[in-house]
Amino acid sequence: MRIPVTVLTGYLGAGKTTLLNRILTENHGRRFAVVVNEFGEIGVDNDLVVGADEEIFEMNNGCVCCTVRGDLMRILGNLAKRKGAFDGILVETTGLADPAPVIQTFYMDEDTFDACALDSVVTVVDAAHIETQLARGHEAVEQLVFADLIILNKSDLLSASELARVQFRINTVNPYARLVVAERCNVGLDIVLDRKSFDLTRLLSLEPELLTGDAAHVHDDGIADVSLVSDHPVDAGRFKAWLGELLKTKGQDILRAKGILDIQDSDRRFVFQGVHMLSEFSTGLPWREGEKRQSKAVFIGRGLDKEAITAGFAACTGGR
Repeated sequence: MRIPVTVLTGYLGAGKTTLLNRILTENHGRRFAVVVNEFGEIGVDNDLVVGADEEIFEMNNGCVCCTVRGDLMRILGNLAKRKGAFDGILVETTGLADPAPVIQTFYMDEDTFDACALDSVVTVVDAAHIETQLARGHEAVEQLVFADLIILNKSDLLSASELARVQFRINTVNPYARLVVAERCNVGLDIVLDRKSFDLTRLLSLEPELLTGDAAHVHDDGIADVSLVSDHPVDAGRFKAWLGELLKTKGQDILRAKGILDIQDSDRRFVFQGVHMLSEFSTGLPWREGEKRQSKAVFIGRGLDKEAITAGFAACTGGR
C-alpha cells in the first residue's frame, strides 16, 4: 500500500508551519514523517515544528522544486522502505516553491510513484497580502493553480467586503479547488488529510507538459535571504525595538522574517515571525539540559542590506 503524501504550499508567511503544527498536535493517533524545505542557508522551520514525536527531515539552502528535488526523492524512497512506520508524509515547501516540479517528482520517478501516493496539494494563502503577491510574482499564482484545497488564512485581518473581494480573486485563478476561510489555520483535520483529491487530469489540461520535465522553475532573482546565527544571548527588549524599526522602515521589501532566539535569563526559546510590517512573538519549547543554545534568524526579501541587518542583529546580543 502506497503512503499518502500531503504537500503544504503557499507564499512566504502565509501560515504553512502553523497548519503543520495543527496537524501534528491534533489527537488523531496517526504518525507522520515531515519533510521541511527552506529557502535560506540555515534551518529555522525545524525548530518551529512542535511535533516532537515526528521524524523531521530538513532540506535547506535550495527550493524543493529546484536544487534539492533529488533530496526529496531520496527521503521519500528511504521512508517507503520502512513499511508500516508512518501513516502519512507531510511535505512543507518553501514559500517560493512552484508546485509543478514537486508534483512531477511523484510521477516521473518510478520508485517514488510505487511507494507514495500524492493525496492532495494544500495551499495556504495570506488574506492580507495575496493580491500584492499575485501581482508581483508568478509563484503565488502557480501555488493557487495547482491546489485542490486553498486555505484563506488570516481572514481576521480583512473586513467583510475585503474578504469577499479576495475570495473572488482567488476563484478567478482556481475555481476548482475547495476554498476554506480560516484564522490561524483553524481548519478541521478531516478537511486537510485523506482527501484523495489530487486531480492529475485537471492539471494536465492546464499544463500538458507537466510530466515531461521540461518546465524549469526560475525564481525572482531579486529575492534573497539574510541568514544569521549567534552563540550569544539576545536582549529581548532590544531585539523587539530593532525588529519593529526594521519592519517599519523596510517592511515593504521584507517578505518573511522568522527565527528562534536564546533570550538572556530565559529557559525557553523565543520565537519571532514577521510578514512585511507585521510581526508577532511567542514562547517556544524549553531548552534541553546540555543543549547548545543558539539564536537563528532568517530574513527573505528584495534588496535587503545584509551588512545593516547583520549589524543590527549583533547589537541585540552579547556579541556586539
